[in-house]
Amino acid sequence: MLGVLLWLGIVACSLGWNLHQAQQYREGLALEAARAFFDLLVLVRHWNAEHGGLYVPVTEQTQPNPYLEVPRRDIRLDDGLTLTKVNPAYMTRQLAELAAEGTGVQFHITSLKPIRPANAPQPWEAEALRTFETGTKEIGEVFGAGGRQGYRYMAPLFTEKPCLKCHADQGYRQGDVRGGISITLPSLAPLPIAALVASHLAIALAGVAVILIMGWMLGRAYESMRHQAIFDVLTNIPNRRFFIHQLMHEVRRGRRERMPLSLLICDLDYFKGYNDTFGHQAGDSCLRSVAELLRGSLRRGGDFCARYGGEEFVMVLPKTGLSGGLAIAESIRANLAERRMPHPASPLGIVTISIGVAAYAADAVEIADERDHEALIRRADEALYRVKECGRNRVEADGDASPTITTRRKKQVQ
Repeated sequence: MLGVLLWLGIVACSLGWNLHQAQQYREGLALEAARAFFDLLVLVRHWNAEHGGLYVPVTEQTQPNPYLEVPRRDIRLDDGLTLTKVNPAYMTRQLAELAAEGTGVQFHITSLKPIRPANAPQPWEAEALRTFETGTKEIGEVFGAGGRQGYRYMAPLFTEKPCLKCHADQGYRQGDVRGGISITLPSLAPLPIAALVASHLAIALAGVAVILIMGWMLGRAYESMRHQAIFDVLTNIPNRRFFIHQLMHEVRRGRRERMPLSLLICDLDYFKGYNDTFGHQAGDSCLRSVAELLRGSLRRGGDFCARYGGEEFVMVLPKTGLSGGLAIAESIRANLAERRMPHPASPLGIVTISIGVAAYAADAVEIADERDHEALIRRADEALYRVKECGRNRVEADGDASPTITTRRKKQVQ
């Protein structure tokens, strides 16, 4: 789960970064477009100024400029046609009107000291003009308008020699910032949000699927390794290592809860002779049958059996006193004998089992030694040894029918 969350976090960061990059790219395109418009306007204005202005016919749309005070502003020809001079500023205004009608792009020529009142700057233009006087080359920014986003750009106009004919009396000198032209793009290119979200969602789902599959495969591999580490390969019941670890745990738990605990050590009688007679494959089959018998004899959820080594098996019975342990041991012995598995090397002619039983009683309230599990194993093993001395195919209990472990007191330092 942590891997899935980490992957989703990476994909989310990637989506955020790509959206940011798309926005930056979109703003970059808008900036380049606005610069191109501005450069074209400056070029046309320069051409106009180099020719000292242009004469065009007076029409309803093009009336004489009342703010242009120059000789021969208007010329009336013999055929009744009247021409009026169009200076760069007037030409820029007319180009702005044509652009607004056609593409929606807005041009605005302005100055902090405009001759024509309509050329007064908007607040953002006035701020930009003041920054131009401090050396700023251009201003460009995204703005919101009616729920949509647009882009506005502004760059300065510098006083050139032809401009002084009209603007020298305003105190301008050649090279001064006389004003500026703002370019307003009414809309920006749409961000590919849907495409980016869809692609990242697909990547996220694919990654989650891979992580889950790999996690499942790793889980299976881990369980396989854990099974191999805990379970005996031949009999498929827990091995000696697991038995020791679990026995220690049950001993500590029995001490805390003051509950009895029984341990059975089982040994197949004359098993070497069985292998010599039938071979090791038959011996392995016999061991698996005994393991299955032990597993089927477990009564409670906490009970477990394990292969102790060779032909020896153990069974741990938490919350079971000595009498209960003896009863289960006798049941195992009798069930195996009833199967009457042939064993020519045994005096009885069948496979039998010997079992030693040891237990901690419920009144063993104190267990001081952390190695008490070893003592319990030793006592059960001693009981098994007595079984073998008495002829095998028997169940024998530890010599103390109600064993307890005395508390060892640490010597106090005076």
